[in-house]
Amino acid sequence: MRKYEVVYIIRPDLDEDNNTAVIDRFSDLVTNQGGEVLKIDKWGKRRLAFEVKDFREGYYVVMHIDAESQVASELDRVFKISDSVIRHIIVREEK
Repeated sequence: MRKYEVVYIIRPDLDEDNNTAVIDRFSDLVTNQGGEVLKIDKWGKRRLAFEVKDFREGYYVVMHIDAESQVASELDRVFKISDSVIRHIIVREEK
């Protein structure tokens, strides 16, 4: 098992219930694939440095997970096809 830091930005036009549903969806994906969610930080709505998909703001979420590499690959795949996420990055943490 490796430790990863996952940062993703949710569309700003979603309400609080939809944001919670998106966050739960991705944390459930990690646990269902055999990983463990260590910590979820909700940074809230922030201004983006540049316009992304016609949005000037986004709802930032930072998730620390402990998982195998195939879990990170699956998470990356689902982020790419999700309409509610406008940007994401998955970084493996050093030991």
